[in-house]
Amino acid sequence: MRLPRRDPHPRRALYAALRALDGRRAPRGAVARSRAGVAGRRSHRGRPGAAAVTRLVAVVGPTATGKSDLGIALAAALHGEVVNADAMQLYRGMDIGTAKLGPAERAGVPHHLLDVLDVTEAASVAAYQRDARAVVERLLTAGRTPVLVGGSGLYVQAVLDELEFPGTDPALRAELEAELAEHGPAALHARLAAVDPAAAEAVLPSNGRRIVRALEVIALTGRPFPARLPTGGAPRYDAVLLGVDRPTGELDERVARRVARMFAAGLVDETRVLQARGLAEGRTASRALGYQQVLAALDGDGDLGAAAAETVRATRRFVRRQRSWFRRDPRIRWLDAGCGELIADALRHVGS
Repeated sequence: MRLPRRDPHPRRALYAALRALDGRRAPRGAVARSRAGVAGRRSHRGRPGAAAVTRLVAVVGPTATGKSDLGIALAAALHGEVVNADAMQLYRGMDIGTAKLGPAERAGVPHHLLDVLDVTEAASVAAYQRDARAVVERLLTAGRTPVLVGGSGLYVQAVLDELEFPGTDPALRAELEAELAEHGPAALHARLAAVDPAAAEAVLPSNGRRIVRALEVIALTGRPFPARLPTGGAPRYDAVLLGVDRPTGELDERVARRVARMFAAGLVDETRVLQARGLAEGRTASRALGYQQVLAALDGDGDLGAAAAETVRATRRFVRRQRSWFRRDPRIRWLDAGCGELIADALRHVGS
């Protein structure tokens, strides 16, 4: 079987496609046909003044595969806007370590849900679900295509499917975290075992953060804690899910090069700035790949060379978890990110 030809310069191909799509060069071939096919799928509700109905497009897959570039190309082709689905790109100032595209790299495509949290704030799937759906539905009502882009599997699923997430109570959470700090996770795990034995069996006794969340949910809902992540729900939107991946060896090399670029571009200095803003105290942001390792080095736990090496290892492990998460969803249409026809292939799937 012949493999598709790989483009050695994917970013160059992306911007060539964007130049064609923005009118500087007439779109031709598969891209033009796919755009026409997608346009043909748009409809109205059959009454005067009704908003156009479009499909949501999701671009998902492991880190370092090229999702952001493809998302921009699709949004440009489909009269759309990008909705971020990377939990760590929600944070202001976490730019280098999350590979967040700067304004000049977004090719004029509007992006939503970037830079909406301070590093001291905890990211919440429930809050993200609310905010992302509000953006998606506003775009759909306006006749624009929402292009959901990211590798945070639960965040993507929270938007696409009918899933419910228990809320939070900051005062109760603070009280439980104070108890955790004073007495340790074993004491709280014993309390969890007393009120919800099944949850206690599913949550490791050493996982203080998860134990606190379990006790919080039980107190708020009066129901047992759903220890396992949700596995499904009715689809909320008419959506096309595109998965972007590369062979493992190739992706491992891309991860190593990406981490090297991040450190060369100033990840350590960026972490120092964020440390002064409370990064180490942030429950979610402090665990971000790269930042977690640099924080440890700045605190004297190893040197920066070791931090870079550990960031590579941790990112590769994360890639495998992401791949496992997304591969279980049969709706996803997988694309080879190294194929020279990636954008045209993606548009054909959207228009089919």
